Formats: sequence, C-alpha cells, structure tokens
Amino acid sequence: MTASYTDFQLEQMLADLESDLVERKESLQGDAPTKIRQAVCAFANDLPDHRRPGVVFVGADDDGNPTGIPVTDRLLLQLADVKTDGNIVPPPSLTVAQHVLKGTPVAVVLVQPSDTPPVRYRGRTWVRTGPRRDIATLQDERILNEKRRHRDRHFDAIPIPSASVDDLDLRRFDEEYLPLAVDTATLEQNERTIEQRLAAMKMIGSADSPEPTIAGILVLGRNPREFLPGAYCQFLRIAGNDLSDPVTDEALCDGPLLSVVRRLDDKLLAHNRTAVDFTSSEREVRTPTYPLPALQQLARNAIMHRTYEGTNSPVHVYWFDDRIEITSPGGPYGAVSAANFGQPGLVDYRNPILAESMRVLGLVQRYGAGIPSARRHLRDNGQSEPEFRVEPNWVQCTVRSRS
Repeated sequence: MTASYTDFQLEQMLADLESDLVERKESLQGDAPTKIRQAVCAFANDLPDHRRPGVVFVGADDDGNPTGIPVTDRLLLQLADVKTDGNIVPPPSLTVAQHVLKGTPVAVVLVQPSDTPPVRYRGRTWVRTGPRRDIATLQDERILNEKRRHRDRHFDAIPIPSASVDDLDLRRFDEEYLPLAVDTATLEQNERTIEQRLAAMKMIGSADSPEPTIAGILVLGRNPREFLPGAYCQFLRIAGNDLSDPVTDEALCDGPLLSVVRRLDDKLLAHNRTAVDFTSSEREVRTPTYPLPALQQLARNAIMHRTYEGTNSPVHVYWFDDRIEITSPGGPYGAVSAANFGQPGLVDYRNPILAESMRVLGLVQRYGAGIPSARRHLRDNGQSEPEFRVEPNWVQCTVRSRS
C-alpha cells in the first residue's frame, strides 16, 4: 500500500533536523537538481528499512523554515521529471505536490521505498546514513539485494531453476552492459565476484543462489528461447493489405535483447521507402513512408511491456502496403488501463528490470515518453497518429502509411 503523511506530520518532519527521511532544498538553483535526485535514489533504496516514504522539501532552508519561493506548475513539473528522465533506474515511485506548511507553500516530493532495490542514479547506488547521503558500500548493496529477494513480485525478477550462469553471455555482460550501467569510478574499485555483479544488476537471484532471472535470460541469455519460447519478434512484409496476401519477406528476430532490437531495426530500415521531391523548393525534400524513430519507439514499447508469463507468443510486426501493425502479448498493466492507455506521462511496468536494462542499453531514452515521441514524429512526417486497440490479453498498434 502506498503510504503518505498528513500536513501536521510533514511539518514535524520539516522541523526534525536529524531525520534520515528528510532532504531540504531552498530552490532548484545550482546543484540542487542533482542533490535531489541523489536523495530520491537513497529514499527509494530505504537502507534503514523504515518502510516509510522519504520526503524532499523544496522551498525550505536547512533549519526547516519555508523560504517562500513561488511553487509554480513549472517547478512541480521539473520535480516530477525526476521520475521519468531516465537517470534513476529502476524508476522510483514518487508524488509531487504543493503543501502549505507553517503558513507558506512548499513543494513536497514523497518517495516510496522500492520493491526492487538497489536503485541507481547515473550508475551509482545512493543510500541514507542518518541525515547524510552516501554511495553504497559493498555490504550496503548486499543488504539491498537481500531485501529485493524478499520483495520481488515481478515476473522478470523470478529465477529460473533449470538455468545456470553458464547460460548467460558473461563477456557481453562485462564488456557491454556493466560499463553502461555503472559509473567508471565504481567499476575501477570493483572487488565483487561475477556472481555479485550479476546479482547487483538483477541478472541472477543472488550471489549465493546464482540462477539467472527471467530478465537475465532475456538480456544476456545465449539462447533465451530455450527457457522462454516467446522471447522473439516475428516480422512479416506482406504484399497487400490482408494477411492472406503473399509474404515477400519474413524474419524471426531472436537472441538476447539487444540482438532482437537490432535485427528488427534492420528490417524496419530495409523496407522503409523515401520519396524525393526536387520541384517544390530549391533543395530536395526527402520524406520517408514512415519516420523510423516512431516505428522504433512503438516496437520497443511493445517489447518492453509485453508479458512473458503464460504465453509462447512473440511480438508481431506485420508490414502491409497501407499500414504497419505491431501486436504485443499482454494487456494493460497496473496503473495503465484501456481507458487511459497512451496518455503522456502515465506508465507502469510489468517488467521493471527489463525496462531498466533497455534504458541502460540506450534503447529507450525516457520512461513513459515512447508513445508521445512516436506521435510527434508521425505528425512531423505529415501522417496520422498511431491507433491502439487495447484488449485484456494483447495490445495492437496500427500506423497508417502516408496517403
């Protein structure tokens, strides 16, 4: 259950100068945005195991007195961006609101403890030690990993008993994944075993019980389909507008996550056509049938949010003459429903570790921005926005060709 505080409790916390659940900032000037993100990361990790939200007060000095800065919509949006700008992974659960404390408006960021620690800000794990923020020690990370083992509820965090570390591509992990996930200084001081590093990235259950997780197999597996038969994308190029028309190209895009995305990107690029206009202006104008970034965002969104539980179905990408259909197994999840699907900033994660990995690998830039970004690219290319059909067990996105 999501916990909160009354205004009376917030005023007490604002005045408590020794609390390890409170951070105060007078404004968003200088290095305050960075310090706030570090604090949010630390509160989400909840190393002291308070199991209560941490609070960031913006508009209060070190003595707990409100400074009276204007609490505008812009300020609140900047604070809300902490959740979705992709710098903190997995994304924290937080709320942002104005509260009148001691008779003065103050911006309040309420950060819930994470169910899947460790949480990292730009590759570093921050924790709270009394009123101070610190980078987590090796022992701190072990504690956070143990907390996660008892809290995990997501399918992609479940270990696969029949798999072993030998089923993971450890070279890919060391040379490609870790340098993107963890900052250079931490890597240089790294004294962890390979099992401890895999556990810290949630690729195995724990260092003591090193079975790969579902996410570990999807991201690093040598053959993910051996354990998850539906872990691939099926691409078809159909010469016509109906499934009964001839198939002119097909591809089964499988392998670890990055390989799946790259192979699908290759197909999307190969079949896209660009019209060249030499007459409308002094310079030639090139207009693709579909803007590639929009297709990439929508396809990756399908891969990120699909279900791997209880189905062997892949993600389908069917390219017809007049449209592209992207179908993803699994309906809406959590806070997302058929009624609010695709609304800007509204996002929930069936596969939070997979989502974190896609962010680490640079396959998504900002959480919750995929569909809005695709809409913008399509509008800029002069075509209609994507259409969504949201059912309990699947979601289909249709992108119409330029007329």
